[in-house]
Amino acid sequence: TVLHFQLEPVNALAFEKDGLFEIHTGNQWQSLILPTLAKALGRPERGIVMRTYLIGGGFGRRLNGDYAVPAALAAKALGKPVKMVLTRADDTLFDSVRSPSVQRLRMAFGESGNVTAMEHDAAAGWPTQVMADFFMPKGQDGKPFDPFAIAGADHWYNVGAQKVRAISNDLANTAFRPGWLRSVGPGWTNWALESFIDEAAHHVGLDPVAFRLRLLDGSGRNAGSAPNAIGGASRQAEVVRRAAARAGWGAPLPADTGLGLATSFGQERDMPTWVACAARVHVSRTSGIVTVEKLTIVTDAGTVVDPDGARAQTEGGALWGLSMALHEGTAFERGQVRDINLDSYTPLRISDVPELDISFVDSVEVPVGLGEPATTVVAPAIGNAIFAAVGARLRHIPIT
Repeated sequence: TVLHFQLEPVNALAFEKDGLFEIHTGNQWQSLILPTLAKALGRPERGIVMRTYLIGGGFGRRLNGDYAVPAALAAKALGKPVKMVLTRADDTLFDSVRSPSVQRLRMAFGESGNVTAMEHDAAAGWPTQVMADFFMPKGQDGKPFDPFAIAGADHWYNVGAQKVRAISNDLANTAFRPGWLRSVGPGWTNWALESFIDEAAHHVGLDPVAFRLRLLDGSGRNAGSAPNAIGGASRQAEVVRRAAARAGWGAPLPADTGLGLATSFGQERDMPTWVACAARVHVSRTSGIVTVEKLTIVTDAGTVVDPDGARAQTEGGALWGLSMALHEGTAFERGQVRDINLDSYTPLRISDVPELDISFVDSVEVPVGLGEPATTVVAPAIGNAIFAAVGARLRHIPIT
């Protein structure tokens, strides 16, 4: 289970003035919390005004807006303005965590190792089902599903017959409040997918890069379409080629050192951001400690409007992914989060930051998003590098 641990603990100012109840806070989805505020205060929605501020770091924590409710109730009870700021520990206890997930992937092969079918099942908590069920589309079976819990599984590899199954984990939905956390579904679906693709490559005796390029042929439904996905899988293949080349794929490495690669299209299939990451890691056979020495990331985000911003988003996303891969994670004990502060919850520290080689494909296509794509490719690239280094195949994150 991963926590948000955003820099600024959640907070809100609430007061009544001229017949209106004002809420001053950072919020990512005002219309989600407004009906709840109206119910809590016993007044119509039109009697509440939300003043939205910079969110102080959100990453999905401030989608809920729940922290506005106790501030509003306190102001109503006292009849005067109330500013509520949660301590770091209290913020943690009220967090909406990234749900644990369990996944199963299977692949069928025909002659010459050609892929003929693939199946991907993913069970996780569904935040959208719990908090905003009206926001769920219907799947091929006509039943609503949480798109943010399965995004990434509907990939751009040509694998023949393909089935993706999203499963709501009822236990996760009721045992705690699952939430959206930067990279949402691809944070786990891409970990499973790209680790599995690596395993499949070794199963048929092919180089993992060559195997990916074979499947990213840009044909059929993976050819892409205007306006956001022109070029389709052929553009994903290109970032794979570039990342492998820049990282020195195939060159000899020191003992217990490996190079692993993973690729993704970001979050949304209809607005893909093609990205590939090659991770070089060293594994200590005595302690088991994994040291990430370098991350090489190549991104095709269409036309890059702000080069500095694009680089910053990619760096931040990649380091967030590295943090979740090796350093972050907690458990529930007696119904509460075990690690509630930064003494025992240990995200990435500056001393753990590896060398970064970040580059972008020059493009004149539609600009797409950069806030999340780099997050999802780091963990599977590290996992695949560990296998290349010492032959251990990992199927759990964080890698501890």
